[in-house]
Amino acid sequence: MILKRLFLLSCLFILFGIVRTEISYSQEVVDPNRDYPVYVRPELPASMFMPGAVITIDDYDNWHIGTDFAEVGMAGNPMIPTNFAAAWNNLNASYGAYSYYTINGIDWLASTQPVWTSMNGDPVMAFDGLGNLYFDNMTGGVTGTRVAKSTNGGINYSSVVSAGTGNDKNWIAAVQTGGPYANYIYQVMTPGNIKRSTNLGATFTQVGTFSNTLPGMMVCIGPNGSTNGGAAYVVTHTGSSTAATYNFYCSTDGGTTWVLKSSQNFAGYVGTYVSSRHSVQNMRTRPYPFIIADNSNGANRGRLYLVYTKNNPNASGQKPNIYLRYSDNQGTNWSDSVRVNDDLNTQNHHQWFPASWCDINTGHLYIKWLDTRDCPTSDSCMVYGTVSTDGGATFAPNQKISNKKFRINCTSCNGGTPAYLGDYDYLASNGKVSMVAWTDFRNNSFGNYVGYFPDFAMRMNPTEGTITNPNGFADFKMVVPSVKLYSDTVIVSGEVTPTPAMGNFVISTPNGNKLTSYPDSLTVRVTVNNVTPGAYVLNVLAKGPNGTPVHKRAVSITVTGPTSITTNEVPLTFKLEQNYPNPFNPVTRINYSIAKASDVKITVFNTLGKQVASFRNEKQDPGNHFVLFNANSLSTGVYYYKIEAGSFTEVKKMILMK
Repeated sequence: MILKRLFLLSCLFILFGIVRTEISYSQEVVDPNRDYPVYVRPELPASMFMPGAVITIDDYDNWHIGTDFAEVGMAGNPMIPTNFAAAWNNLNASYGAYSYYTINGIDWLASTQPVWTSMNGDPVMAFDGLGNLYFDNMTGGVTGTRVAKSTNGGINYSSVVSAGTGNDKNWIAAVQTGGPYANYIYQVMTPGNIKRSTNLGATFTQVGTFSNTLPGMMVCIGPNGSTNGGAAYVVTHTGSSTAATYNFYCSTDGGTTWVLKSSQNFAGYVGTYVSSRHSVQNMRTRPYPFIIADNSNGANRGRLYLVYTKNNPNASGQKPNIYLRYSDNQGTNWSDSVRVNDDLNTQNHHQWFPASWCDINTGHLYIKWLDTRDCPTSDSCMVYGTVSTDGGATFAPNQKISNKKFRINCTSCNGGTPAYLGDYDYLASNGKVSMVAWTDFRNNSFGNYVGYFPDFAMRMNPTEGTITNPNGFADFKMVVPSVKLYSDTVIVSGEVTPTPAMGNFVISTPNGNKLTSYPDSLTVRVTVNNVTPGAYVLNVLAKGPNGTPVHKRAVSITVTGPTSITTNEVPLTFKLEQNYPNPFNPVTRINYSIAKASDVKITVFNTLGKQVASFRNEKQDPGNHFVLFNANSLSTGVYYYKIEAGSFTEVKKMILMK
């Protein structure tokens, strides 16, 4: 089954679709935290919005994969470690689709659009254990949600069904681990509705209704003892915006019944409370809870994690930190809080907007957030991340994930006071690393980016070279100058494009194709075998053991002459051979024989007798020779080539077909 899915994915053609969606959002006076203002995109260069653009800074990559809006949903395929999907609020799809995917971990493409047009934001995603992708999005003027299903990793969506009911802030999770509730899907939405699908997303049925007076309801899946997928968790958000309560519910029978495990007053102020909203640098942010469970077979199997933001001290206008708590009894009791951000002077910096993911294979806990520690004026920030390998007891040194600072208080993003930043980012992992997605204002407008964490930097040295025929070679260094918590193997390969009309390239790594300690480098050698002269590109790929992280660097290669060779055998006569191939496009080979040393000239004419190319015009020794004729600048038609060697003259016809 797995091989079949992989084969189908590899055979799919990529289709780009663009749909413009007109939407409006209702605002409820009684709850100013809900929904968001209509966004009017400023006119910016179209090149800024091309999906899949790789932004390399200081040898690290971020991918710019769309400029739709904010509030990212993201998911990783448990069957294919290089397959991720992501989506943002779609308020204006003029510059791209509202869903993106990568099958190989490096090329991000816009999905073919889901089949419904009335989308109202808050996209969330989940893969089940079979590799089906579910894309949940508010609809109907925010009266509920619909779920689109993809069976090919997010390339396109084959069905859309009604799912959630409510008025804001939806979430979705699916069982990936098998067990009695294998591939069950849980969908939640403010004001407290829980839906369930037991038939791979064909239908959704309500299985619970809880109080959720504030938006920010979330669901996740964990084991119940030895039973994989046996515990479903929901956290609701009640009380007031400045004195909220997190309520933790658990179901151990596939969502049929739910038990309130505890209600906790962990929440507090996030940044500055203004106009009934929490904000950082006049950009709206969320006080909502973020939960995830450990589905691995490791030491912390079943542990439920809560990640949230809170000012320290807990008062409006102070600086927020990222905090973690965990529960080993399904949300009944919780650990003391652990501060995740490791900067020394937290009262000078904002850390907020967290997201978390616990790897299903290793139990490693990944957390990302926004952070102003590199921005003394606090008007800009970067995306930071860390990982815990011991169940949240300790965390690795914090690392930058975004490769460039970006403004917080986006001046072109509209949305009133505070301006719109969205309410969540997301990440997912695949057993080796995580893929992080976030909204980024580095162009002073909404832009959406992804990046690997942990990660390694990559560069090529030199970035261009010249190789001489017929059997020359050039060496290039693939360098890993630094890493961000990455300690696994890097595997290197390469290919040259375009394919030459004649001859071939041989790519080798004389000292091996793997790196295991950093910083380090290895040699990539390119050898030519009678290759057609011209310009080529060496594309070098560096991958982790499961295909991620994966980065690509390009080296420009120029292949030069000689375009003629002499053999030891002396021909008995002068001769001009028919060119091969013929017809040709755009390169052909012309062989000729010289019986004795002669002045040789080869010319090419069009049907009007006008000379369009010439070769040689030099004295050559006896032997068998050839020239390569590149007609790239000529138009389709019949041409004649002529040799003059001493007193010998001969003309032949050739056909260029483009």
